[in-house]
Amino acid sequence: MQDIKSLSLLELEECLKAFGAKSYYAKQIFSWIYKKSVLDFDQMSDLPQELRNKLKENFYITSLKIVKCLRSSDGTKKFLFELKDGNSIEAVVIPSERRVTGCVSTQVGCKGGCSFCASALSGFIRNLTFSEIIDEALYLKKESLPAKLTNLVFMGTGEPLDNYDEVIKAVRIINSPDGLNIGARKITISTSGIIPGIQKLAREGLQIELSVSLHAADDELRSKLMPINIKYPLKDLISDCKDYSIKTNRQITFEYILIKGLNSSLEDARGLVNLLKGWNLSKVNLIPSNSIDELKIEPPDFRDIMSFKNYLVKNGIMVTLRKERGKDINAACGQLRLNYEKK
Repeated sequence: MQDIKSLSLLELEECLKAFGAKSYYAKQIFSWIYKKSVLDFDQMSDLPQELRNKLKENFYITSLKIVKCLRSSDGTKKFLFELKDGNSIEAVVIPSERRVTGCVSTQVGCKGGCSFCASALSGFIRNLTFSEIIDEALYLKKESLPAKLTNLVFMGTGEPLDNYDEVIKAVRIINSPDGLNIGARKITISTSGIIPGIQKLAREGLQIELSVSLHAADDELRSKLMPINIKYPLKDLISDCKDYSIKTNRQITFEYILIKGLNSSLEDARGLVNLLKGWNLSKVNLIPSNSIDELKIEPPDFRDIMSFKNYLVKNGIMVTLRKERGKDINAACGQLRLNYEKK
């Protein structure tokens, strides 16, 4: 037996044909699961009983087991889920005035080993399946009610482009009118800079947003912060990001976590200007770091953050400063799972 959510609409239509059922029932099944959040075949009342019995004989519908939910005073909610094999993952829903953003994980743990990330402390265990990623999105959709889940970002634990095939399958269901029906330009994949994945993504024909974790403007510092830079250095990464922009006509966002005493000086800002100046299809999202005791990191003072931002703006770099959300519940990637597993 397999999870029915592991099938695309076309694959489900083919399965139904093999059962001797009409293929159009596939859209009704999709509607029950992705639009109505019904995960029980017996409740799919507009399907013939014979088909429901056949579905139960051949498929199951997974759902995540909620282990813990933390609610922030700003409305952010962070969830710790237990998977079927006992591993745990995190997801976050972030409401604001004009949108509700869901943030999902793509791996249990992470191979990246970034020195500022709590996810790296537990190491890498495995990739999430397509249906497990969809389970996260479905849960966040339900938790967003009565508001609508409008945006989805692949910025939770793990490197999405290291789990490429499963992530792209999930993106297509999330974007599909028969699935979660979230617009392509409201879906963001974040990567630490896996160049082959960026090249492949440029050929998918998807109008999704790409976000690249940068965090330093020179190879020496970036390699210390992010070991992936040793394999895919900045010169090659920036070149391929520019190619991506040309092929897709999409702006790339460079995430830059500001860490006190490490990458937040005006000299660091000058390096960032030199790296990106003159590139119209790029912007920088500045993110004050979370305080993580285990990693001995903390954010810069507010004055230093604003000096860094203002220098970029003055030199023609498009900049946003991420508003802190969920600070009182440790909403940074990996922190909830790390605290849970330490007990």
